[in-house]
Amino acid sequence: MARPRQFDEDRAVDAAMRAFWDSGYDGTSTQDLCTATGLGRSSIYNTFAGKHDLFERALRRYMADKNAGTFELLDGPGSAKDKVRALLWVVIDAPQDDPLGCLVVNATVELGQRDPEVARLLRVDRDRRLEALTATIEAGQRAGEIDRSRAAGDLANFVVAAISGMRVAARGGADRETLTAIANVALSCL
Repeated sequence: MARPRQFDEDRAVDAAMRAFWDSGYDGTSTQDLCTATGLGRSSIYNTFAGKHDLFERALRRYMADKNAGTFELLDGPGSAKDKVRALLWVVIDAPQDDPLGCLVVNATVELGQRDPEVARLLRVDRDRRLEALTATIEAGQRAGEIDRSRAAGDLANFVVAAISGMRVAARGGADRETLTAIANVALSCL
């Protein structure tokens, strides 16, 4: 008879998410995951079928958590430009205890070209965010607050790229002043 699990699986996924976010997939060893989660190797392999499965679950968790806030903001009250501004400021005002950067950006750079399943997850995530942001920008264009000379989808791609770039810059040591300047330039393009 199998022994019952003596740990909180969700808490373990959260701990693994932070480890992968901080060090990347290749940079996070199984021992690092054991340390982060408090689990032994056998528990990790018995519960998650290995490092890759745990990474996919952690990536999905990260996407769900971050996207919930993004979609809530985009669906909420306010002008389209204010919503884009708020998205940019999420990067500037990132919680101090969060690892720098973005797990999605890191996974895109590290695994996007060599791991078909991770690439699929990243594509679905990107498409969902772009669709929501494009709809917000289109509404702003109809309201006359966002430039109509550029396609809403192009502007949405630009904003997503600016946010990703800001997260990379933050990971590289950019200070608040630099990130604010980047955000203001991005806003001026709308």
